[in-house]
Amino acid sequence: MRERTTFFCKECGYETAKWQGRCPGCGEWNTLVESTTVTGKTSSGTRRTLSPKNTAQKLNEIDTTKEIRIHTGMGELDRVLGGGAVLGSLVLVGGEPGIGKSTLLLQICDSLGHLAKILYVSGEESQRQLKLRAERLGVTGNSLYILPETNLENIFETVSSLAPNVLIVDSIQTMYKPDINTAPGNVSQIRECTMSLMQLAKASGITIFVVGHVNKDGAIAGPKILEHMVDCVLYFEGDRSLTHRILRAEKNRFGSTNEIGVFEMSGRGLIEVPNPSELLLSGRPA
Repeated sequence: MRERTTFFCKECGYETAKWQGRCPGCGEWNTLVESTTVTGKTSSGTRRTLSPKNTAQKLNEIDTTKEIRIHTGMGELDRVLGGGAVLGSLVLVGGEPGIGKSTLLLQICDSLGHLAKILYVSGEESQRQLKLRAERLGVTGNSLYILPETNLENIFETVSSLAPNVLIVDSIQTMYKPDINTAPGNVSQIRECTMSLMQLAKASGITIFVVGHVNKDGAIAGPKILEHMVDCVLYFEGDRSLTHRILRAEKNRFGSTNEIGVFEMSGRGLIEVPNPSELLLSGRPA
């Protein structure tokens, strides 16, 4: 194995062997961060294949008549996604810690469980913690499987044996690949883990939701290239001292970015607000 030190730009993902004050890729100052990676064989002796191999197909032979979207059970989320989650897509859900990202994804498992098999991978909570939260939210989850894991290779082994239709990864900052000798949350780990998940989604048709935390500047923690790699970037926003939350699409390859979803946080989880205008007008004096 060989150790290699490189520098990545947090804004555009530009890679260079030497540190520079200004990124040659995007021109931003002081955005290059150091990352040490180990290249070579994995601990098992060979590099594990994380996704099946794709094959080329003629354009006029590709079938587009089959329904490619699945409804999440939340109309507000479906509208922001452009009519539902697209099969084989990689969706990044970003927001501040505690804003309700995990709650939103756990709630949609109740409706999706009637149509699909779901694997919820948690790198931050144990199975018991997720079970208690699911009971509070009223999520039964007959087709919902919980896996507390951060090793991406172990996650892919479970995906291979369980064959889920939907995969939820909470969160990308806690995931790591053992063949990269850096800590979870490092620029290299986030980039490589996201790339592997994207390859899995495209090759197998699994719909993948990935949770991403934001930094103090309001951007998703990790390299900016992370947002370029995924199909959809959703931001879940709101003041944690208030009850209402807004879901908006920063990027959507399968729909418009002009739609927003409005939710109200309650003791039983998130409640959809289908008519936010009425909600805002109700607080005005007659």
